[in-house]
Amino acid sequence: MSPAPNPELRNATSHQAILDATFELAVSKGYGKLTIEAIAAKAGVGKQTIYRWWPSKGAIALEAINDQIGSATDFPDTGDIAADLKTQVTALSRMFAGDVGCVYRGVIAEAQHDPKLMQNVRDTFVEPRQTNATRRLETAIRAGQIRDDLSPLVMTNLIYGPVYLRFLLGVGDVLDAPNLVDHVLDGLRPRT
Repeated sequence: MSPAPNPELRNATSHQAILDATFELAVSKGYGKLTIEAIAAKAGVGKQTIYRWWPSKGAIALEAINDQIGSATDFPDTGDIAADLKTQVTALSRMFAGDVGCVYRGVIAEAQHDPKLMQNVRDTFVEPRQTNATRRLETAIRAGQIRDDLSPLVMTNLIYGPVYLRFLLGVGDVLDAPNLVDHVLDGLRPRT
């Protein structure tokens, strides 16, 4: 008789199966048709397991998105703020134009009616990336590449606002957002 599987390994395997099933179903069926029942069936777990770990399908989907992204939207630091911003905004725009964007749009819609999910979006998706952008902008300020009379948070909003406007409302092509970086940087360059 073989030994019983390690409960921690079993939990980790089930956890990953749930995230994978959530993402696959949200992409193939659409976020609006995603159900806990379908996730449980595809992942091979009971609904109780899902409800024990997540309060809603939005919470699972958000974790699945973060799992899919990994380090894809990390902020580079080559010493050239324009190149680094274009690299990062291009990665984010491509992600939003693909499967992750389809799922994330559904999570954002659900978060409009679920304050806990909205806070979770800010805590796990927006703020970590905003912190990385702010750090990179602070480095560029110290290097004299961009002006020092605006807070890095304001700069971050100026840079990423157009990406989200294009992504969430379809005001322009999200894949064209990296082309706006030069225009934004023109306004952020040190004044002479």
